[in-house]
Amino acid sequence: MLDTVHQVETPEGVDLDLRVAGPPVRFVAWLLDWLVRLVAAFVIAIPLFMFGGFGLGAFLLVMFVLEELYPILFEVLSNGSTPGKKALGLHVVHADGTPVGWVSSVLRNLLRTADLLPTVYAFGLISMLFTKSFQRLGDLAAGTLVVYRDEARSKEVVANAEPRPAPVGLRLAEQRAVIAFGQRGPQLSPARTRELAELAAPLLDAEPTQISEPIAYLYGIAAWLIGRRGKAL
Repeated sequence: MLDTVHQVETPEGVDLDLRVAGPPVRFVAWLLDWLVRLVAAFVIAIPLFMFGGFGLGAFLLVMFVLEELYPILFEVLSNGSTPGKKALGLHVVHADGTPVGWVSSVLRNLLRTADLLPTVYAFGLISMLFTKSFQRLGDLAAGTLVVYRDEARSKEVVANAEPRPAPVGLRLAEQRAVIAFGQRGPQLSPARTRELAELAAPLLDAEPTQISEPIAYLYGIAAWLIGRRGKAL
């Protein structure tokens, strides 16, 4: 749950890994947005209150816009990010990874009232803690996620791997798993990469000398599976 990845397969067969944002970072984003609205309300209130009852009515309208329309307009018109979310590298998307639309944004934000109950976002927090992708009630109803806006990362298998054929026949799912290891291994910690390699290498009937270097062994098979031949430069 500390490093949740929501994986989506596109119609083209491409896997998208969406890093879901948890409650702490979302709370900070909400706090930043609250401060933005507070400052905006204060600045706008000063001239409006000079007009008596008319100014009060106009101020109440402004407060409605800031409270209800502020998140919707930013989410739809600013690629899923309010200023608070943008500051922390977050944005709202549909569960299939597509940009959030008007209907979904309106629904998830109107249901903030339910998330607030019984007090201080209690229902929303409970919902996030008991769902795999940290979805509050509004997200569940709208089918949305709050995810990190990761920079596009290369999916190429490590360039310096020496291609080698697998010593046993691999099913399609096993080939995909080995290729995925070659793509994602460099992005993991060294300890985690070695742990995964030590689990997988014996399953491929690796020789004892090869098991001593399981990471390079699996990288080589991954390079072979994507069509490389000969030592890579």
